[in-house]
Amino acid sequence: MLEKLEFKKLRAFGEIINDTFLFIKQNFRPLLKVFIYLCGFFILAGMIAGIMYQLDVKTSVNNPGGSSSFSKYQIFTFNYFLVIVFSICSYAATMVATLSFIALYIEKGKVAPTPEEVWAYFKYYYFRVFLSCVFTLIFISLGFVFCLIPGIYLFPAMSLLFPIMVLENTDFGYAFSRSFKLLRNQWWTTAGAIFVIWVIAYACLSFASLPAMILTMVGTFLPGIENWSQIMIIIGTIIQYLSQVFLMIPVIGIALCYFNLTEVQESPGLMDRINQFGEGKVNTTGLDEY
Repeated sequence: MLEKLEFKKLRAFGEIINDTFLFIKQNFRPLLKVFIYLCGFFILAGMIAGIMYQLDVKTSVNNPGGSSSFSKYQIFTFNYFLVIVFSICSYAATMVATLSFIALYIEKGKVAPTPEEVWAYFKYYYFRVFLSCVFTLIFISLGFVFCLIPGIYLFPAMSLLFPIMVLENTDFGYAFSRSFKLLRNQWWTTAGAIFVIWVIAYACLSFASLPAMILTMVGTFLPGIENWSQIMIIIGTIIQYLSQVFLMIPVIGIALCYFNLTEVQESPGLMDRINQFGEGKVNTTGLDEY
């Protein structure tokens, strides 16, 4: 039987990537259950808004008023803004649910928590993380607007902000400053790991969403199959939103980056294991320090 994953340890670049998927493999069913229970409402709401928006686009494209009708279509409709709002809500929910799962997993001694246990953490952190998501989205966007480089520099720090808030139970201000302190002399390694994890997650998301995008495009731009086109848009949008489960991958990877950085600077995991020696709880399997 494989040893349960230890979060509080030093990891090389490749280990962060490998252990992300190892943790998912070891806790796949509990993680999926937590995702369905705690993120399901936001996914469903976003799905409904997305379907309504896509059907609006289809109606505008196929409007018999002429080829110019689509150019007159106002893309920034109420449904469009609903899609954006629920996208942020669902991402914040995925982040809080996953980080709360990790916090309880560590607290319970490498035992996967139940959705009821995660809910207690979720309702405490959700609005704090949601508002922070809105701020960081604006902050990073401004960074990318100003010559791109500031946005690239800020991205790793803003990614670490959320694990700090949940795993250390801190407010936004403290987490903001601590994220930059943790990255001191470790920016390149951390940024590289986060970038690779996001590329993998985006590839999984794109691969799963590919049939959805094809169905949506066919359903939108083929006016001759009215009933089938609407069905294809609905099925495509549903698949697209269900694929958001892959967003748990970068959250877990970033949490591992956070623990790696804290171990480099503060060695809390090493101190815990030293204390365990004193208490007679000696179990160092897979906990080598570099």
